[in-house]
Amino acid sequence: MSHGPRSGLTAVSSALLAMSRHLEVRDVLKTIVASARELLDAQYAALGVPDDHGGFAQFVVDGVSDEQWKAIGPLPRQHGILAAMLHEATPERLGDVRKDPRFGGWPSAHPDLVDFLGLPIRDGEEVLGALFLANKNCEKPEGGCGFTADDEELLGILAQHAAIALTNARLYERSRELTIAEERSRLAHELHDAVSQKLFSLRLTAQAATALVDRDPARAKGELHQVATLAAEAADELRAAVVELRPAALEEDGLVATLRTQIQVLDRAHGARVTFTGRGVKALPAAQEEAMLRVAQEALHNALRHSGADHVDVTLHRRGSGTVLRITDDGGGFDPRTVRRAGRHLGLVSMRDRASGTGGRLTVRSAPGEGTTIEMEVPGG
Repeated sequence: MSHGPRSGLTAVSSALLAMSRHLEVRDVLKTIVASARELLDAQYAALGVPDDHGGFAQFVVDGVSDEQWKAIGPLPRQHGILAAMLHEATPERLGDVRKDPRFGGWPSAHPDLVDFLGLPIRDGEEVLGALFLANKNCEKPEGGCGFTADDEELLGILAQHAAIALTNARLYERSRELTIAEERSRLAHELHDAVSQKLFSLRLTAQAATALVDRDPARAKGELHQVATLAAEAADELRAAVVELRPAALEEDGLVATLRTQIQVLDRAHGARVTFTGRGVKALPAAQEEAMLRVAQEALHNALRHSGADHVDVTLHRRGSGTVLRITDDGGGFDPRTVRRAGRHLGLVSMRDRASGTGGRLTVRSAPGEGTTIEMEVPGG
């Protein structure tokens, strides 16, 4: 069975490995479409994920330039051949899709599609999407389709694995949403405790100053200085919490710029010096960048709130074929032998989970009185 320049078991294996390598739904969709088009040597490929309103929540194409895609206009609706694949959940192999009675035309900027192979991506009874290819790069039989029964069988195998990859990606995104919700809840609790204590102390100190202002102005002045100090500390707590609660602009700015911005704010908000250096790091997959950002935030939280450090340094750099994030502080440190007891308090368990969940590893080095270094390494970048 031949399918263009890449064929056989090696090509199928490469396509399946590529699909399983991604955790973001959008990345998985792009990989499925690109793998299908290359594997079956077609000019065009597309995958649509239906919504509940007769349209598509996501629609990914391969073989069409960005300019062509913009010129085509709005996403297609669920009708004609696409509707048949989604609602009847049956494969479609056609010699000329334009001659099919269900064909409803396409926008003027749309490329001409002739021979057509499409089928649903299913998880049990649920149809996750419609995957189709058009314009096979081969000699077509007179009036027939360039796509063969073998092609249909091969695309069916690809679609089964695509269903697994899509389901895993959806589960990952849902678990990540839950993790973010848990983090926001933790931050809200910490914010409430820390700022409430500061404001309570501030109110008592202000009351004491009011009582002393007439009979002991000198002491009242001292209490007012304390009010100013407490107000500044409360503002610091608020700034630090806002930094953690604000959605990270990873998609727009990337990991290096996002880390640099957040660390600059922390440096202004805290008494400790907080510095950042990023060297020669290219863009990483979205899941790895988010995991690194969250690990950095957790480690910075520990260093600035619990370690008593005067200086916290964050670096992001290449090492061999991987990327390394390192957070070092000169604080009180701790005994790594007690990490089982201290791990949950310091967030080390969640940091290790984030690292391993993206194919990386976390290393913690610390000793009483000698500060702490937390290092996360992931492949790529």
